[in-house]
Amino acid sequence: MKVMIRKNYAGALSAYVAKKDLEEPIVEMETPAMWGGKVTLANGWTLELPAMPADTVLPITVEARKLGD
Repeated sequence: MKVMIRKNYAGALSAYVAKKDLEEPIVEMETPAMWGGKVTLANGWTLELPAMPADTVLPITVEARKLGD
């Protein structure tokens, strides 16, 4: 699924899924750089993000995979 990752004005990361009209804060990251690992959203969803450089400029839309259900 297409997911837009961005930082808000306070610097917190969030994920927006347009098909679901859902925006949730990222509350946990498997890797410090976020990319190439799993992230957990505030609503409990776990997404697997693609591997990208740690200095990737945000906002960016990526193809992520939802894990579990």
